[in-house]
Amino acid sequence: MSKRGYISRYMFILKKLKVKPYSTYEGLHAYIENQFDYLQMQDDNLQIGFSKRTLQRDIKEIRNVFGIDIEYSKSKKGYFICQNENENMNFQRMMEAFDMFNSLNLAQDLAPFIHLEKRRPQGTENLYGLLHAIKNRFQIKFTYQKFWEEASSQRLAEPYALKEFKNRWYIIAKDRKDNNIKSFSLDRLTNLEITNQTYQYPDNYSIEQSYRYCFGIISPNDEEPQDIILSFDPFQGKYIKTLPLHDTQQVLVDNDVEMKIKLKLCLTHDLVMELLSFGDNMKVIEPKSLADQIKQAHEMAYRQY
Repeated sequence: MSKRGYISRYMFILKKLKVKPYSTYEGLHAYIENQFDYLQMQDDNLQIGFSKRTLQRDIKEIRNVFGIDIEYSKSKKGYFICQNENENMNFQRMMEAFDMFNSLNLAQDLAPFIHLEKRRPQGTENLYGLLHAIKNRFQIKFTYQKFWEEASSQRLAEPYALKEFKNRWYIIAKDRKDNNIKSFSLDRLTNLEITNQTYQYPDNYSIEQSYRYCFGIISPNDEEPQDIILSFDPFQGKYIKTLPLHDTQQVLVDNDVEMKIKLKLCLTHDLVMELLSFGDNMKVIEPKSLADQIKQAHEMAYRQY
């Protein structure tokens, strides 16, 4: 079997156990055979061989390749995925990428029916190198181009973490020029060099805590989070319920008149820009300072016409 065949089989095992935990070997076998019919529509030479011995080998390889543990429950007589919350999030994203990859490959002859956004690469070619530097505590050098500056600059930094926001990836790192922790967008980062100079990760820094009450990529610094209450019209509210603005979101009111939510966030520029995008479908109830800021921005936009 080709490497693609092996990887596809691993992913189908994971997909089945995600939808139906404690699946039996027979259930996994039937599901994989059914799914390979779709792949063979594109690749007639793709074959599958699946036995109980194969399943045990696959479980070991899934652990080695993806870091996901699959175990067998004697009491429930089936296989299941062992995950914590963070591992589950990574798993969901991996499965999403796999589904998209297979769907696009299967639809090569259906181009008129699939319309993709035309966008430039987002610098993801540096993800692996940056992860290597973070894990091994290596300083990095790179060229960085700010949107508001014509000239690029050379940076030496200590990489702490990677963060995603709105289809962009950022490296959170301490800039050795001024020793401030900053975010650098990967699509504006070039000429990455991983040095052999190590650094000490600060004991008092946590990426999770730094962005716990932050919407977007702009760090709130020493600003305290505030309780924010927003009111949406019922139609927009449906989108807000299915795709929450932040994990602190709580639904306060949900009826035919409005959908009101509560957030606990710092008032950053990224948050203001997001709220402005809802136009007249949203009203800020609290705090007054945020309501005044949104009102002023709408008034200034109106005066341009």
